Amino acid sequence: MNELIRLLGDLCSLDGVSGDEGRVADYILSAVRPLGLDARTDRLGSVAVFLPGRDHSRRRMADAHMDEVGFLVTSVTDEGYLKLAPVGGLDPRVVPGKRLRVRGLREVLTAVVGVCPVHLAADPSAVRKIPELYADIGASSGEEARRHVAPGCTAAFATEPERLGNGFFKAKAIDDRIGCAVLLHHLTHGIAPAFDTVFSFSTREEVGGAGAKGAAFSAAPDEALVLEGTTAADVPGVEGPGRVCLQNDGVVINIKDSTIYDREISARLRALADANGIRWQSKRVVAGGTNAASILPARGGIPTAGLSVPARYIHAPASTAALADCEAMLRLSRLYLES
Repeated sequence: MNELIRLLGDLCSLDGVSGDEGRVADYILSAVRPLGLDARTDRLGSVAVFLPGRDHSRRRMADAHMDEVGFLVTSVTDEGYLKLAPVGGLDPRVVPGKRLRVRGLREVLTAVVGVCPVHLAADPSAVRKIPELYADIGASSGEEARRHVAPGCTAAFATEPERLGNGFFKAKAIDDRIGCAVLLHHLTHGIAPAFDTVFSFSTREEVGGAGAKGAAFSAAPDEALVLEGTTAADVPGVEGPGRVCLQNDGVVINIKDSTIYDREISARLRALADANGIRWQSKRVVAGGTNAASILPARGGIPTAGLSVPARYIHAPASTAALADCEAMLRLSRLYLES
């Protein structure tokens, strides 16, 4: 378990806004290539690692996405500020005042997201849209800023991962570095898959899942399992069914979100969990989406199931996960892949 959290911390410390996932991919490749594993990168930047199984009659795919929500720089003002566009589903309420890391032309720059001060705002309670915000890198002019940053540069939240309280973990990008950490843990800890398996670390999930579409076409699996982070709404102000799923209540076995998950594989996952004392739950509300929607229709149809770790404050500068739920995903996904 400690090794899984180390991997999760390493992965969450990396910046990988959709379309700019190379640092995450490099970390994964550096971990698996010394083991002699067959690892390849496709033209969209997704990483595929192939492991032969005991039985070669079928092929499985296990997928997690490397990318995270963040920002693109759209322009640089004459005063030296960076105008931003959101990448993925960002809530503008949580953005002002946050620290960013901007991937500049030659170096990484620290920035602060600025907004009109509350003292001067016509309506202090109004939520500013992200295009109304800007990033301040400490440049004294547009000319100075343009020497370091150009439109198309990405920016990610600058949040350091750490253990939180009793049995929790805090970081940015737990969605979906937890899935990546679980797959990487399997690969580096001698998993013996029952069938030939492609471990897919895909790109661009937060902007439509293009990476998983390409990865699924190349892998051509008979069935697939998607590992994800999902919305935990067990927070003040949310009651009853609206709480979606609960932390410390087990791994989520997905039923429906942006797609309907395969009934037979999902039933197998529930049976494996029950037989091995692994806590699991279902989501109480249909919300969100995963790469299953991209994988399922590929190559005439790929039966796909999903496991998710509940994460509070998802798509925000920092989110949290319960270590027990992470361990439940690790155990159940390994049992599935080895059986």
